[in-house]
Amino acid sequence: MDELEFLTALLRIPSLSGQEGAAAAFLVEQMRGFGWEAFVDPAGNAVGHLGESGPLAVLLGHIDTVSGVVPVRVEGGKLYGRGSVDAKGPFATFVMAARHAQLAGRLRGRLALVGATEEEAASSRGAHYAKGQYAPQLCVIGEPSGWDRITLGYKGRLLAHYRHAQPAAHSAGELRAAPEFMADFWAAVQARCAAHNVGHEKLFAQLIPSLRRVASGGDGMADWAEATVGLRLPEGVDPAALAEELAALAAPAELRTEGGCPAFRSPRTTPLAGAFVRAIRAQGGQPAFLHKTGTADMNVVGPAWGCPIVAYGPGDSRLDHTPDEHVEVAEYHKAIAVLADVLAQIV
Repeated sequence: MDELEFLTALLRIPSLSGQEGAAAAFLVEQMRGFGWEAFVDPAGNAVGHLGESGPLAVLLGHIDTVSGVVPVRVEGGKLYGRGSVDAKGPFATFVMAARHAQLAGRLRGRLALVGATEEEAASSRGAHYAKGQYAPQLCVIGEPSGWDRITLGYKGRLLAHYRHAQPAAHSAGELRAAPEFMADFWAAVQARCAAHNVGHEKLFAQLIPSLRRVASGGDGMADWAEATVGLRLPEGVDPAALAEELAALAAPAELRTEGGCPAFRSPRTTPLAGAFVRAIRAQGGQPAFLHKTGTADMNVVGPAWGCPIVAYGPGDSRLDHTPDEHVEVAEYHKAIAVLADVLAQIV
């Protein structure tokens, strides 16, 4: 398959979080066809190894997607499909760039490509497993940055699941309704975040709440209200400590938190970042660095590996999870050329 056929075929394979098996099998088959050692690991990751000795670079991208069907097609120089941006497109870029660098005889070290599972879920199962399997000297995370941009950091994350139940009461009575208690909790969360954000104008430094789900109901004997609140955490905010604060704000309701991870940022002065700058300029681009308000597998492996790390991949992250998700075909090809150059410089 050529570069476009490869990504198109990958996009045609559904791979919701927790259901990545068919996509992983496809990737393993393709990587074995290149003569690489390739297998599905115990976390369901699609893994490819090449190179016999020298420094190890890990290219870690995720192959799971959110729900929603975006018909796979090429129109007007754009490849549409769920995962074209987030993040099968970036992982296909990894595979094709490694193949180009190998065929050109420009790889001097070792590469491990990991198509990780469940990044879109709170578990990040694939990245957590990979974290304990490698000790790389360099790492690239597969996420959309645009072909001429390099991502250095991501905010942290915490999900909070609220539930308040109480005896049913007449609406004209003195007992406040369960949804009113939930609304108070949401207002308190907003106030907590606003207090943190005083003096922090940049989004990367702000504590950002989002109301992800609201539901309420009753059975005549009890009334209840539920909500899921997502928080994007800046540097310096500890997820565990914030979870305790939220539990106090929610009382007497039940609050369950999950997916907590701190923010992470890598310096721009590493040899890896420098290699990307040179490679982007060689393709006629003007490189720039990004700090994202989302969260990625960089948050999982970055602190553990302590090596130079960036996130890179074609695509506009504003299209993540949308019905219009697509990647510019020309950008996809450019990103492959950039990454092949980077691998030749550093591996």
